[in-house]
Amino acid sequence: MFRKMMGGVAVAAVLLAAGMASAQDFSAAQLSEGVRVISADEFQGRYPGTEGERLTLAWLQAQYEAMGLQPGGPNGQWLQPVELKRYTPVAGATAAWTGPDGTTHALTVGTDITVRAVTNDGRASIQNAPLVFAGHGIHAPERNWDDYGDLDVRGKVVIVVAGEPDGALFNGPYATNYQSGAYKADEAFRRGAVGVITLVAGNATSPMWQGAMRGNARTRTLTPGAADLEFSGAINHDVAALWATAAGLDISQLPNIADGRFRAVALNGVTLSVEASETIETLVTHNLLARIPGTEHPDETIVYSAHWDHVGGEGQHPGVQGDNIFNGAWDNASGTVGVVEMARQLSAAPRPKRSIVFAHMAAEEMGLLGAYGYTANPVWPLETTVADINIDMLPLSGSTRDIAIFGKGQNDLEDRLQALAEPLGRYVSDDGMPEQGFYYRSDHFPFARAGVPALMTWHGWDLVEGGREAGEAAWRARFAADYHKPSDEWSADLDFTSAVENLTLLYRLGLDLANSSDWPGWKPTSEFAVVRARSDDARQ
Repeated sequence: MFRKMMGGVAVAAVLLAAGMASAQDFSAAQLSEGVRVISADEFQGRYPGTEGERLTLAWLQAQYEAMGLQPGGPNGQWLQPVELKRYTPVAGATAAWTGPDGTTHALTVGTDITVRAVTNDGRASIQNAPLVFAGHGIHAPERNWDDYGDLDVRGKVVIVVAGEPDGALFNGPYATNYQSGAYKADEAFRRGAVGVITLVAGNATSPMWQGAMRGNARTRTLTPGAADLEFSGAINHDVAALWATAAGLDISQLPNIADGRFRAVALNGVTLSVEASETIETLVTHNLLARIPGTEHPDETIVYSAHWDHVGGEGQHPGVQGDNIFNGAWDNASGTVGVVEMARQLSAAPRPKRSIVFAHMAAEEMGLLGAYGYTANPVWPLETTVADINIDMLPLSGSTRDIAIFGKGQNDLEDRLQALAEPLGRYVSDDGMPEQGFYYRSDHFPFARAGVPALMTWHGWDLVEGGREAGEAAWRARFAADYHKPSDEWSADLDFTSAVENLTLLYRLGLDLANSSDWPGWKPTSEFAVVRARSDDARQ
């Protein structure tokens, strides 16, 4: 049904819609066929380091070679190796603290304190490092928040509490990056600290502390590019109270750490010594990158990204009865094929002024490790990377009015997307699930953390036929039934209607950026604006 439209805005909407339709032609059938191929049992759930990885990367390379695209990896190769290191603590770690009177007190590792040497060499050896309590350990100049103040923490161990302050000073129900342990470690390391300890509010017998001990005992995989602190760990409230008393601190007299008045304080005269080591296992996996070089500014890059991996098959899930191949059709064969089809459409357009890279990231399901590997060792400089447009789990539904994104309010890519969506009767919305922390759970986030404006589109709920209530119910039902389950398989009745509509908008967004001289920016309240600002000179 057509509605009579009048006025310049309506005419512009019709022209824009017509222009977008003629500029490219995404095919639901072709999306479906690609998903069918790489989510087949033969691909074994696409787990890194397996035959499933080899088959997936070979399929991707064949697609790009057929399009005539160039390899986009290091040294003119298709693949970028990503070395993953898995750390397991070695028994016998020790820790002790010394008070102002010179008396040394042994700490029982695993009861009083947890210690992990999850760093590049897997060893920690700290002797009499001074201690500092830094509240939440947050420096957020855009929010006038500075837990560190002027205190010099070089060569010291920083003690922080987990999370971030509640309320409007931060981001309401949506968590910011400041709540993460990785941010707190990065900030402490940037200031010269040798270790970070998280203060757990419970005492030595509390469930909270028992949970922290269990969590710290597990094998961990190091995030590429993570802060190279000597160690990290946790202490319970009882140990913290001993240290504060020894330092002559009256905790009740310190400013409230949640209202912005607190500044870091030294635990004068109290030092910590730690010895710990870890065994290291190494797995090499690979990102795959293809590239369209820009005609005028080839050193300026727009990245389309998606992770190719999933959670594997029998080798990774030996206890699963029945179907034990986690095919990952939705997560993320759909996004992988979405990026391939984006490349197919963009390679058919006139070459843009800036370069476009199509990045297929490894090990997202292990903790975004392929994307972290790329941003730790970027093939194309991050300072002149214009934007990352990430595709993870294409929407499988009929048409929606909304195009949902993770991290609404972070950067002006969403405003550009809104400008493209609005003439088509669509609008940009948030993901609607703040409790999930989705912004920090897909491959756009390592780019954002490195300062690159990044956008991740998600599933709209506002169905053109059925409305928001029906759309939300359908999405929640599919997510509950299939997310990270063997049932996430291809079928001929998967509906790629909304996927085609979203890809069309993302095509226009990326192509507009590739043919402009604009640099998308972070919004004033974003925690990533200060990171991007450090490389402003590279974009002059």
